[in-house]
Amino acid sequence: MAEYEGIILGMGNPLLDISAIVDQDFLTKYGLNPNNAILAEDKHLPMYDEICSKYNVEYIAGGSTQNTIRVAQWMLQIPGATSFIGSIGKDKYGEEMKKNSKLSGVNVHYYEDEAATTGTCAVCVVGNGRSLVANLSAAKCYKLDHLKRPEIWALVEKAKYIYIAGFFLTVSPESVQLVAQHATVTNKVFIMNLSAPFICEFFKDAQDNALLYVDYVFGNETEARMFSKIHGWNTDDVEEIAIKISKWRKASGTYKRITVITQGGNPVIVAEDGRIEKYPVELLPKEKLVDTNGAGDAFVGGFLSQLVQKKQIKECVRAGCYASNVIIQRSGCTYPQKPNFS
Repeated sequence: MAEYEGIILGMGNPLLDISAIVDQDFLTKYGLNPNNAILAEDKHLPMYDEICSKYNVEYIAGGSTQNTIRVAQWMLQIPGATSFIGSIGKDKYGEEMKKNSKLSGVNVHYYEDEAATTGTCAVCVVGNGRSLVANLSAAKCYKLDHLKRPEIWALVEKAKYIYIAGFFLTVSPESVQLVAQHATVTNKVFIMNLSAPFICEFFKDAQDNALLYVDYVFGNETEARMFSKIHGWNTDDVEEIAIKISKWRKASGTYKRITVITQGGNPVIVAEDGRIEKYPVELLPKEKLVDTNGAGDAFVGGFLSQLVQKKQIKECVRAGCYASNVIIQRSGCTYPQKPNFS
């Protein structure tokens, strides 16, 4: 399996997920909306201690990109197939993160910041939904210098598929650009996620600059609609938006851009060559749904696990749906020891 060694590289914001089932009052107290993802403001900082003292919490090595890479590694079951780069602090949360990711088989290379604490994400589960509040802390201290270190850049050179969630644009857009340009020059597959409506809205320029190089764009219907709104497209039609994103100008012509939009229980939309394909999603009985945290990340991880094996899009989507289906039946972005996917 030597050809799969380091084939997928993820670069993003490693966050230790602090996951707990909370109540509506907790969301209201901190002004949180269900099924949203935001960055912590000062008013949110007390919630991390509160969630730990008040509720039964679970710690999981998370952050959107790291989740995706962990799931891809799990689906592939090939030692050393995936690598991940990001920034953590030198503290107990950082140690927890290292332990957690090594167990999942991902080849992690963290930049360890001396001054900042490891980033955390409060995963507030209410009913079947979740509200995410990320306190990036050390995750936002990632330095371009780290990426340029010979042993780190070697990971970039080895990878054939590079995945970065849009959240990393808030941290190191220059690192994204460097890797994106490398991917284009060397004919590698560069993949990004719209990640959250606030990325489309407040980091538009960085996102637009990165999109020039992107071969596969992932997102959900809410993010797609925000992208459309910010770009003045005057349409809420997700299929139309997916086609427009896939036809967006591109720096390299090696691959055509493919847009993949998930819509919860509604069909997955894939736009390619000005055409739309829709793939139905197998609906999970309500009583089996535990929480939706990590569902989108898991979908991309499943998709990538087949993409690197040169499978057809239909198979990639099927694997994505399988992975997210497994994740939503468990607490947090976790999975059984082995996948049951054929």
